Amino acid sequence: MLLEAVPRRPSSIWTRAYLRLLLYGDTMCALLACVCVLGIRLIAGVYIPWVEYLLGFGLVIAWPIALMMGGAYRQRANGEGTEEFKAVFNGGVGLMATVAILAYATQTAVARSFVMAMLPLALLATLYYRYRMRKRLHRKRAVGDYLRQVIAVGHRESILDLVMQFRRQPYHGMQVVGACLPEHAMDVDLDGIPVLGSFGDVAGVVERAQADAVAVLACPELDGAALRRLAWSLEHARTDLFVAPALLDVAGPRISIRPVAGMPLLHVEHPEFDGAKGAVKNVFDRLVAACALLLLALPLLAIALVIRLTSRGPALFYQTRVGKSGKEFRVVKFRTMVADAEQLKGALLEENEFNGVLFKIRNDPRITRVGAFLRKYSLDELPQLLNVLRGEMSLVGPRPPLPEEVAAYGTDVRRRLVVKPGMTGLWQVSGRSDLTWEESVRLDLRYVENWSLILDLQILWKTWAVVTRGEGAY
Repeated sequence: MLLEAVPRRPSSIWTRAYLRLLLYGDTMCALLACVCVLGIRLIAGVYIPWVEYLLGFGLVIAWPIALMMGGAYRQRANGEGTEEFKAVFNGGVGLMATVAILAYATQTAVARSFVMAMLPLALLATLYYRYRMRKRLHRKRAVGDYLRQVIAVGHRESILDLVMQFRRQPYHGMQVVGACLPEHAMDVDLDGIPVLGSFGDVAGVVERAQADAVAVLACPELDGAALRRLAWSLEHARTDLFVAPALLDVAGPRISIRPVAGMPLLHVEHPEFDGAKGAVKNVFDRLVAACALLLLALPLLAIALVIRLTSRGPALFYQTRVGKSGKEFRVVKFRTMVADAEQLKGALLEENEFNGVLFKIRNDPRITRVGAFLRKYSLDELPQLLNVLRGEMSLVGPRPPLPEEVAAYGTDVRRRLVVKPGMTGLWQVSGRSDLTWEESVRLDLRYVENWSLILDLQILWKTWAVVTRGEGAY
């Protein structure tokens, strides 16, 4: 019996169009690189045989094919910078290696300019093009376009948390359009998300809502057999199925699936906080901090002078914070408040805008005019490079807490103290002071569980964009 045709979802239309744009753009990047290399050789007076013209344009055609084999046109990589750039890099380097090996094996005289200049230039141009397209896609998603429709399956608290995350970070391209709850909890409020059915109605709900994906959140009712049957029911419509593991904050290389006695078991490795990886992070932090202090010496002196001239008190502010393993240290920052700010804090406790142990006020009257500017662009934190150089802090890590905050920590929150606090972190690039206490804690714990030097570099890269916009800082 023939299967019925599956109607094309609205999201698949923009997805196909977006992939075509990537294909055309990648090809044009390779063509531009080929024309540049051949043009430079002609201007230099180098004779180019007609065979090399054919080879050059053959490489232009092979370029998108190599990227496709590297996974650069997979839909799930759209807008996900690390995965997308890695796929482009792997495809480009793979084509370079293939051309070089074939030329050596067949003793073919391939112009070195193709391997040494054209293909690397095409790779750089393609990476930049993908970066610009990724930013364009994020702008579209921020206004509600180019989103994938998701049906969330689970309990109320888990679904509300997922909805909040998707709304806060729309660049991931996910939008919850409906929910499936246990039969005994169908009448709860989900912050405007309609409840479309129970756990047994997921396949029908997906068909009616024309959803692109189903996100199954951790719940005891959906065991292995139930998930398997759900996957089978979604197979015909090619609906993606996402399953959230119980260990929500553990991801990446720490997780692997190993078959044991015929069953696929999830193996979770312990994080490495010391050893070789810790030593590399320590050397990297101190080296970057030393170079930054040398380069920023004059601007730092200028900021200190402006602070002294515009308000009474010292330019630097020292405060006791808690570092790795609960060890206290004195953090150094530029002073952004009036000199007697700590004495005035008691009168402002009722205006605290945080639900947790942090004390934050959006329009804190103690902040000076210069201090507001420094806070907006995180310039007040630059002296913390001295703490990094002394080994008390890291460039990237959890927010350095006050002793009174640590005294109010629960058992889980104390996990933040197993690594050094950082000048920036996931909290900095995910909303800064606009985050709630719970969100800030979750991001810090996620960093602790998954830290790596690559993750540090990604956060440092994103920090620059965040602080230049000055959003969420007060």
